[in-house]
Amino acid sequence: MNEALKELLDLLDLEQLELDLFRGRSPRERIQRVFGGQVAAQALVAAGRTVDSDRNVHSLHAYFIRPGDPSVPIVYNVERVRDGRSFTTRRVTAIQHGKTIFTMSASFHVLEDGVQHQALVKPDVPDAESLPGYQERMSGLLGTHPELREWVSRPRPVDSRYASPLTWEAYMKPELRSAETNVWFRYDADLPDDPLLHVVLAAYASDFTLVDTVLLAHGMAWGASDMMGASLDHAMWFHRPFRADDWLLYAQESPWSGAARGLARGEMFTASGELVVSVVQEVMIRLRKS
Repeated sequence: MNEALKELLDLLDLEQLELDLFRGRSPRERIQRVFGGQVAAQALVAAGRTVDSDRNVHSLHAYFIRPGDPSVPIVYNVERVRDGRSFTTRRVTAIQHGKTIFTMSASFHVLEDGVQHQALVKPDVPDAESLPGYQERMSGLLGTHPELREWVSRPRPVDSRYASPLTWEAYMKPELRSAETNVWFRYDADLPDDPLLHVVLAAYASDFTLVDTVLLAHGMAWGASDMMGASLDHAMWFHRPFRADDWLLYAQESPWSGAARGLARGEMFTASGELVVSVVQEVMIRLRKS
């Protein structure tokens, strides 16, 4: 297990301050705001710790309200909205400096039998093992953009391998622009058999590339284009159990952008083609005025 993954798992081990009240911290990095996937993952951990172990999360709906300050802890307040016979609902509020920065509603469900179908098919892309890692792929751009060196070299908890163009590639070559992104990811370690942990880690990874899918359609890239981008709201549905230490294909598309916002949606498939997670996110894409 690499050090970045060890640190992430440590960040997800929230401190319990009181019944339904938890505290989380952020990694020590020189960044201006907390990564949205981290806040969503920590909020889901807080909610999950108040739910019986026989109930697995099946959906979450979240709003990013204010930028998180990485220099101070985040307090997560869990409200027990409902405990029914089959479903449990929790509402989580993340607080910093006395203000709400994030809210999330999450629903948990006991395992039940029912009708089954899957209309979506996993995209036909190269296997993960045949593709270069993200850092190897980005290293080819360092000759023309040395400012990327620190970003590329930093350790990452997630092994991600793109089967589609990167935003920086489309920024330099307009013919690579697309409103679709396909990326394999996994956490390269033998993780515990805790179903909530695997769901939480998928939630963390889900926020990495959705904004990029909108940017890719316009040939824009972080650090290169004169714009600001951020997640506004985020929804996920967890269809069946999966493991985050196995390869998952995150197939994403952006059907629309306008009015300083963009919509992105994605599906996560196992290597065998099972649909396990659906994601929808609205993002802010604001062009800076010269």
